[in-house]
Amino acid sequence: MVGMFTYVVTAEFADDEVRQEYLAWMRGGHVAKVVELGAAVSGQVVLLDDGRVEGRYVFPDRETFAAYETGPAVALRADGARFTESGRVVFARCTGEVLFGV
Repeated sequence: MVGMFTYVVTAEFADDEVRQEYLAWMRGGHVAKVVELGAAVSGQVVLLDDGRVEGRYVFPDRETFAAYETGPAVALRADGARFTESGRVVFARCTGEVLFGV
């Protein structure tokens, strides 16, 4: 796992109805597409205690993630853009290298 690269997308919602719509979209194939098309090692969705949702992905390395960003991510983000209309969902993204695991 050391040397792998992590990508986290955090979504904050206007209301619970939007959260449920977003989760249905994530379950309906978005996470699987990120893993398949982006060559990620894994993908998971986490409901945080404060109601935000995180999509967490692990890529083999920074280069694989960079290829995902300039390739499949463009279309996948366009597909999810409907959630940002009228401030229904606000996204934050962060990335980082996995230094160690136990």
